Amino acid sequence: MERITHTAVRPSSRAPLPGGTAGAPSGAVSGPPSVLSSGVLSSSVPPGLTRCAAVFLPAGLPREGRVAFWAPEGDLPAWPDEDGTPPGPAGGTGAARGRARGDEITGRAERGEITVVRRGEDGRIDARPVPALVMPVADAVPLLARARRDRSAHPASACWGAAALHALQLAARGRLLPGLTASDHDAWRAGPLDADDIAQLRAIAAAMPPEAYAVPVADPEPGTGQEERVTGPGADPRGLSLPDPEALVRAFLDAVADALPRTPAAAFAAGKPFAARAAQHLPGARTWAAEAAAGMDAGVRVSLRLDLSAYDLFDTTGAGEEAADTAASRPGGPLTPRRADAGTGADPITRRAGAALVQVHSLADPTLVLDAGRLWAGDGDASFGPRARVDAMLALRRAARVWTPLGRLLERDVPDALSLSEDELYDLLGPAAARLAAAGVAVHWPRELVRSLTASAVVRAAPGSATDGTPFFDSAELLKFNWQVALDGDALTEREMDALAESTRPIVRLRDQWVVVDPALVRKARKRELGLLEPVDALAIALTGTAEVDGETVAAVPTGALAVLRDRLVAGPKAVPQPPALTATLRDYQLRGLAWLDLMTSLGLGGCLADDMGLGKTITVIALHLHRAHPAPTLVVCPASLLGNWQREITRFAPGVAVHRFHGAGRSLDEAGDGFVLTTYGTMRSSAAELAAHDWGMVVADEAQHVKNPFSSTAKALRTIPSPARIALTGTPVENNLSELWALLDWTTPGLLGPLKAFRSRHARIVENVENARAADVKDADNEQAVERLARLVRPFLLRRKKSDPGIVPELPPKTESDHPVALTREQASLYEAVVRETMAAIEAAEGIARRGLVMKLLTALKQICNHPAQYLKEDTARLTGRSGKLALLDELLDTILAEDGSVLVFTQYVSMARLLSAHLASRAIPSQLLNGGTPVAERERMVDRFQSGETPVFVLSLKAAGTGLNLTRAGHVVHFDRWWNPAVEEQATDRAYRIGQTQHVQVHRLIAEGTVEDRIAEMLQAKRALADAVLGSGEAALTELTDRELADLVSLRRQT
Repeated sequence: MERITHTAVRPSSRAPLPGGTAGAPSGAVSGPPSVLSSGVLSSSVPPGLTRCAAVFLPAGLPREGRVAFWAPEGDLPAWPDEDGTPPGPAGGTGAARGRARGDEITGRAERGEITVVRRGEDGRIDARPVPALVMPVADAVPLLARARRDRSAHPASACWGAAALHALQLAARGRLLPGLTASDHDAWRAGPLDADDIAQLRAIAAAMPPEAYAVPVADPEPGTGQEERVTGPGADPRGLSLPDPEALVRAFLDAVADALPRTPAAAFAAGKPFAARAAQHLPGARTWAAEAAAGMDAGVRVSLRLDLSAYDLFDTTGAGEEAADTAASRPGGPLTPRRADAGTGADPITRRAGAALVQVHSLADPTLVLDAGRLWAGDGDASFGPRARVDAMLALRRAARVWTPLGRLLERDVPDALSLSEDELYDLLGPAAARLAAAGVAVHWPRELVRSLTASAVVRAAPGSATDGTPFFDSAELLKFNWQVALDGDALTEREMDALAESTRPIVRLRDQWVVVDPALVRKARKRELGLLEPVDALAIALTGTAEVDGETVAAVPTGALAVLRDRLVAGPKAVPQPPALTATLRDYQLRGLAWLDLMTSLGLGGCLADDMGLGKTITVIALHLHRAHPAPTLVVCPASLLGNWQREITRFAPGVAVHRFHGAGRSLDEAGDGFVLTTYGTMRSSAAELAAHDWGMVVADEAQHVKNPFSSTAKALRTIPSPARIALTGTPVENNLSELWALLDWTTPGLLGPLKAFRSRHARIVENVENARAADVKDADNEQAVERLARLVRPFLLRRKKSDPGIVPELPPKTESDHPVALTREQASLYEAVVRETMAAIEAAEGIARRGLVMKLLTALKQICNHPAQYLKEDTARLTGRSGKLALLDELLDTILAEDGSVLVFTQYVSMARLLSAHLASRAIPSQLLNGGTPVAERERMVDRFQSGETPVFVLSLKAAGTGLNLTRAGHVVHFDRWWNPAVEEQATDRAYRIGQTQHVQVHRLIAEGTVEDRIAEMLQAKRALADAVLGSGEAALTELTDRELADLVSLRRQT
């Protein structure tokens, strides 16, 4: 009896495909003329459509599949127009109205009828036509995806919404494969699907209600598994056939995969095949498509299962009676060598090592596995399909290209097993297995022979470099580095390693068991010695657990004293009591910092204390000096502005400790004693030889960012000063790139991170790759592991605490940060626009270095204009009031702050602007003082004292000269008069006030000129856009690489309305 088919509405103007619709997975046929003539395309869909049931209607070309929405109960929703009809091409009103309601998805749609299988009121199951709205699958995907999370959506629409999301996720992961339809037309399909993808597909299909696949198929092939018979009480005797939900979901995934790449421009960019929306007949591409999909998810793949039952495992010349007894106990008696292809005339003395049995795996269902012999006997026709044998032969032909012995199988009627020689068996343990795996052919060894035989690089510490507190690096001996082979985790003895090295067979006997041996592992056993290591190199290997050997990253295991040292570093420090001579009470986190510094220095290692500004790094180092009680003095190298602070802190918290300044004319180390010696980076650089000749118990580099450039003369000079302990203090261990971290740690623990060039290539590149992958939301497992190795290496040598940490934040008062946008005055705006206009014209005509110089000049000029016209025009004694929006706001802020007896820090990056501010404050009779890079050290200290005592309530500072090191906790307000390109620099300046010792609420005010380059930079820093990341990394220099258009957009003045 004739089967019932569904009616899918199609535009009547579309020409039939070449070759018709043969091979369509569903029964999609053209509807009757009356339906076609009434189908009207729409540019939008009715609101609430997802409350109807959705059903997918496949087509001969997957991309031409449709999604039909029908109402199991009630009527279809009305169109947005009042008359209930869909708007035509000119009917934009209804579409616009629908979008205004906020629940519209734009797309092509048409009304028509589809045939669905339903249970009638009389209880009988039959097929009946119902009204439907039908959409192309590409247009329906957004609507379905939204239905997935719409609680009011019909369960059928929600299920197809889950399928739509699954299809989009597959496309986003690049899971698309080229293929051909049964009529040889181009079609993309979703794949390859891994086990999780298949599980998701099946879960969606299992959750589908009957309405989601209620359209019967046309002329299904019995036994294909693509249909589901409608049975049960009241079933139609004609035996209606519904599509299998799993097959229908798979067809939907393919339809989405085929539709998405075919954008309007794709055909022009890549040619018509697999890009144009129109059907492309490609009869000659079937072989290519099969090759492209080979080993993916089309057809089958093959593997080799090794059968060694015919292989003489036992070498009777060396195995002895025990081996013979073991052999005799096996079923069938002792194993003997098997001659090559017995009965075929092969050389009878050729010893065969066994056979490789061919297995066939279904790519559609990874759980289906069958021996090739059984497949050729017809056992798998129902589950693998009629093309399985052809696909298996194609897979073997491809594999034979990478391993020629498989070519012998291609000459046989049934490619079930390949007899192997011992050389071929050995080859399958080495490069052949890798080549076959790359071709999609796995090699499976007998379970009883596959033992965990592994090799790791072992580092053995030299005698005497030990664990009793003696510094590890005091030992002058090099450390041994060699391969160690282990069986199931237990290290082999030297004798067993020798036996392994002498092995010439792929299977050897170790500890009364036979083990498959990798040829590469045998080579390692033969050449065990890998060389000698410096102690610091060995420590790096111990911490990361890996080593580079011949360009390969391998597992490494420390032993002896080196393992103990590694464990001590990883376990962290033990508690250390506060030194009795310290006249202060350390906070808990400071005590932990002291314990960590004590651990590092007692082991002969250095470290970087990288706490946030203001958390008490100075007092922690003073406590460390007292705790160590070393007979030699501690040398502190710091910026000139911090000499007074260090001296005051030492005198205050360790009054019995001598402090000697090595600075200025007539400086000498004759009275250094056993206390502290303070010097500046400039003095250290010029007197490096004298300092290097002195004995030091510890060297401390404060504000160590001054030596982040390892090639600077300051960094080179610092490296020449020997000391058993080196400590770097900085609030920003990494501002721009990982090379800065290398510079710090290579000074504190020389050699830890290896040469800079190697560090850059191994670590900086990997971190960059990982950051890019994270930004693209892509998992990069290999590089993630490499970054973790770097973290394991660096973590013990760097202690970083932030003010926001849970154990610290309760000890600080709150901080409020505010951005104050101010409008430019008319004078500022005129200057700004004139400079932009003139300089942009010059930039557009320039190239290379000249262009970059002009960009830098433009940015500087605009920032100066934003501050005050007098700064840009270089007017020293000009009238200042009424000409700058920022200056007017600063006056308002100061009036409020000073009326409340407050104190304020005013930072600017320009010394010239600082002088103008100082002159302006003097004209208003406001007590203030100015600190810049030219202020002598003694005067700086007097300025700090005057501010801290409340004598001078306003402190104007240049950002670079005073942004670090000063304790100015009197300030309750911090004003940033202009913006710095790196927020970390601003935060350091703010930390002059917001630090341990601060007891009042700190308010930070950032002044920003509206509509200018300052405003734009502030927006980007807030949003963390790509350009902001560039600015954060390399400052203004990054902006010189912008295109003319990007630069113009950045600097053009935007009038505020």
